[in-house]
Amino acid sequence: MTSGNVEDRIQKISSVIRVIPDFPKPGIMFQDITTLLLDTKAFKDCIDLFVERYKDKNISVVAGVEARGFIFGPPIALAIGAKFVPLRKPGKLPGEVIREEYSLEYGKDIMEMHVGAVNAGERAIIVDDLVATGGTLRAALNLLEHVGVEVVECACLIELPELKGRDRLGDKPLFVLVSASQS
Repeated sequence: MTSGNVEDRIQKISSVIRVIPDFPKPGIMFQDITTLLLDTKAFKDCIDLFVERYKDKNISVVAGVEARGFIFGPPIALAIGAKFVPLRKPGKLPGEVIREEYSLEYGKDIMEMHVGAVNAGERAIIVDDLVATGGTLRAALNLLEHVGVEVVECACLIELPELKGRDRLGDKPLFVLVSASQS
């Protein structure tokens, strides 16, 4: 994989994530990962850290949450020999889907997955860029577990711990590389 110890790599990853105050609205400290994607070493280290964690855990499914889970999920899936399954917003997947409705801070949303994309008994991780309130990850968990998939862990690049999203996951483990503050 890559050289350097875990702490040094995580520090580098954290240092290249740009924080934009008051975006998209006042009071929000937006965690902009586009600057991470421009730094090929930091981006590679990010993917490598996830791969190092999951390569020997018999994972057959990497489920990526739209949209930024699509950035991290496919390279992780390829590196560990798993399939990538996109979890999408309504109306984005052709063919038959199953769906999970979930609550957001101001309203509701729906997540969909193709019927037959996963099979009961498969072992999965769910990948997204950020966990805030945890609603999206909880919906992804529900969707996969509804069809009998064993979700081993949720994996996110960034956690906003003061929003307590981890609490919505119940006993499901959450692995994050960077803890960020909203203040």
